[in-house]
Amino acid sequence: MKSRLIDQVATGVAWSTAEKVCSMLLQMVVSIVVARLLAPEDFGVMAILTFFTAVALVVVDSGFSQTLLRKKSPTDDEYKSVFTFNLLVSVLLYLLFVALSPLLANYYNLQIITKITPVLFLLLPINALGIIQNTKLSREFRFGVLSRINFTASLVAGIVAIAVAVCGLGVWALVAQRLAMMATRSLLLWRRGNWRGEGSFDGSAWREMAPFSFRLMSTDIVSALYNNVAQLFIGKVYSTNTLGFFNQAQKVKDLTVQSAVQSVQTVTYPALAKIKEDAEKFAESFRKVLLINIFVMAPVALGMSVVAEPLFRVLLGDKWLPTVPYFEVIALSGVFYPLAMVAYNVLKVQSNGAIIFRLELLKKGIMTAVLALTIPHSTMAIAWGLVTMTLVEFVVNFAATRRYTSLSWWQMVRTLLPSLLLTAVMYAAVKAVGCYAASLSPILLLLAQMAVGVIVYLLGAWVCRLEALAEFVKTIKGVLKR
Repeated sequence: MKSRLIDQVATGVAWSTAEKVCSMLLQMVVSIVVARLLAPEDFGVMAILTFFTAVALVVVDSGFSQTLLRKKSPTDDEYKSVFTFNLLVSVLLYLLFVALSPLLANYYNLQIITKITPVLFLLLPINALGIIQNTKLSREFRFGVLSRINFTASLVAGIVAIAVAVCGLGVWALVAQRLAMMATRSLLLWRRGNWRGEGSFDGSAWREMAPFSFRLMSTDIVSALYNNVAQLFIGKVYSTNTLGFFNQAQKVKDLTVQSAVQSVQTVTYPALAKIKEDAEKFAESFRKVLLINIFVMAPVALGMSVVAEPLFRVLLGDKWLPTVPYFEVIALSGVFYPLAMVAYNVLKVQSNGAIIFRLELLKKGIMTAVLALTIPHSTMAIAWGLVTMTLVEFVVNFAATRRYTSLSWWQMVRTLLPSLLLTAVMYAAVKAVGCYAASLSPILLLLAQMAVGVIVYLLGAWVCRLEALAEFVKTIKGVLKR
């Protein structure tokens, strides 16, 4: 059983990671093309609406998909009950946001919002149609199918976005991209999934799942609010143009950071749920996931930060250079955010959900104070505040996991510190190349910095015999064999 689980997890991580890497590269190409065709203001308008769609999507799911993943053997009635609830909530939210769109347009003095909202928010019911299919495929560890679906959806959405942007329709390219992505994904989920709406709505089954689900929903709503709330204030207090630059920095960072986080979370949550009764194995698995995460994500995050200027010159052009200072800071959040999400998965698996909500209130209370201090100061201060919160989130989440695992603070520090120290050395080396080779063309400077960073990091890991390198190579070899 354990061997089979390891095989499933490794294969799942491989498929999910491969899909995320391919999707990341695809989205990078699409983002480059679209960013060169659109104005910063277009991204600013979309960023405002993204705040509301992010929160609405959480409400549509309401935590029930996570509850179904956690259950030992969900029935068809339970699946149908959740499906019916998701669809009903999505339609009600769609009507609500369409009704409120004139108020939002007046608040930001952007009348185009009233035109975009009825189209963009169709993604709510479209998304609701695919939630159960996605959940069942995840439960069955059919991550290869999910990966192909997600990549195909990204490809279709990218083609649509570029076509609309080339036609000169501005922000509608971003709207079309989101809708095409969601519609294609839901369609393919129904085509490849094996659930066809069997069962009937069971009020008692729904009520039994509701407490844990709503606790997760409350937590995820608070998280979605605070992950996107800065965009609302930047768009109002400063300008839509400034918000466009700030949002572009977040988007480029998310291409790598969010992709990595999602690929690991998608697989580790159901996998950890299967071994939650084996305390020793659970703690060691938790430690190794942290180990490999920090080994991969720390150099990626700091590497992106240190090469920000040539990276933006090469990929997006001089029009987007005002984004560079924001990106240099925001990219740093990629170090601890993935670790915080791994610890969050542990809490979702082992707790009853109540502690998660209390922790979110604590973290968001701190975040409120950070935003209150940074928003009136400057947009750059907001960026530093967001980075600080990723570290706070990891520390708080890990502290909470101490109730459920035997992994100690000292073990955690020993797990993370070697990779962090080596990353600092790599950062200094790449920074030095940037200083001494500043006369090179942007493309040559970028290639030189990337080459030095990779060589210094991997050579240092080999010379120092880092456990993380050995585990990473072991994992890759195992995946390639399978």
